Amino acid sequence: MMETYKLTAFEANGEKLLDESFQAGSDEEAKEIGSKILEEKDLMDQTHRCTSPRGKLVLFHP
Repeated sequence: MMETYKLTAFEANGEKLLDESFQAGSDEEAKEIGSKILEEKDLMDQTHRCTSPRGKLVLFHP
């Protein structure tokens, strides 16, 4: 079953650089997809997080 995950990335001052939703079949798949999106947009070094529909953090970088 596919679920909707939320991926966000921020500047140090709190400004949102990315605010995207995507579909994944599991938390592990969501982590892979989220990482790929961040890499493509050159945001891996920015503060970011990916949350599951249940609010679980599946990817986080402070």
